[in-house]
Amino acid sequence: MGFMKEIETLKEVEKLLEGEGRISNCAFQNLDLIGYEDRLKQKEVTNCLFMGCNISNDYTKEIIDGKNLVFPAMDVPFETYPADLYTRDTMYNNFNPDQPDSYNNTYDKKTYDHYVKNGRHSPDSIYETLARRLHDHSITDALMDILDNVPAKKIVAIMGGHGLSRKSSDYLKVAQIAKALSEKDFFLLSGGGPGAMEATHLGVWFDGYSDSDMQKGIDLIAQAPMFNDELWLSKAFEVINKFPKISDKENDIGIPTWLYGHEPPTPFASKIAKYFANSVREEGLLALATGGIIYTPGSAGTIQEIFQDATQNHYNSYGIISPMIFYNKSFWTKDKPVYPLLKKLAEGFEYENLLSISDDVTEIVDELVKFSNS
Repeated sequence: MGFMKEIETLKEVEKLLEGEGRISNCAFQNLDLIGYEDRLKQKEVTNCLFMGCNISNDYTKEIIDGKNLVFPAMDVPFETYPADLYTRDTMYNNFNPDQPDSYNNTYDKKTYDHYVKNGRHSPDSIYETLARRLHDHSITDALMDILDNVPAKKIVAIMGGHGLSRKSSDYLKVAQIAKALSEKDFFLLSGGGPGAMEATHLGVWFDGYSDSDMQKGIDLIAQAPMFNDELWLSKAFEVINKFPKISDKENDIGIPTWLYGHEPPTPFASKIAKYFANSVREEGLLALATGGIIYTPGSAGTIQEIFQDATQNHYNSYGIISPMIFYNKSFWTKDKPVYPLLKKLAEGFEYENLLSISDDVTEIVDELVKFSNS
């Protein structure tokens, strides 16, 4: 079918209907088209895709006869063809901060419960596998719709452990780094969960606020320091309500997975690209951070990401080699001495000059600014 124009809003449908008599090579995604059928029937519709759209049986037969493909919605509790990324409102619908147990009624938790019931990472039916793959394909499509419009060297990820306490000095440092980068118009990515990932998006949230205001916000959420505390999510929403976002930027995306669904995604992220397949999510997250990655203290998952990123840089897998910056010298040279090994691995390769380690917020930010201007 060649290149296909994506039609993801009813406004785009209206514009299409105002055109000439033929509609071809379009992908209609997750739209209610019942009210547009009479007008569509006046057009010659060929070589189009209709994914998860609400259309009548009669019109379905007509468009199939016209050599179009129809992919119906599937009987699962999650969107099979999401046209947009999730937000805190869609992910945490039905959540009442005054009733922490109301999390059980949210889209996120219901989807996770379904995921667990249907075999977790090894689905017990082809139907379930297909539904998840279609969902994840649509999430990637929506993610790229955003990132394709961001300068490559401005996309930076911050990686680190989910177990980082909100009371930790490292949590504050990560938030300070993210806030400083956001205020310099960088686009921030993270794994979208708690700990260092949450600190990333909290820093972006406080773009434009004073450092003392951000400290007040951290002091408030630190009353529930770990993601398994009953009030972890409630305290986050309390900060969101007490300190409304003053920057109109939407320059951060959390990219979590239901594989780790017991860890709720941070509601501080402007957008949430949640996947079922962790392998797709993880490889993609590292590949997308074309402006560099900051590694903060973490455990096996973070260390895996370091060497996965090193492999991408070592072999220039994606056509761009970007900075790998390590925060917390003591951790990465003594507690988990990854940095000396990586320096040895990188000898003679281009990314050798893009490795650095620092405990200073300004130094880390300056390193990324230098690369973005190169």
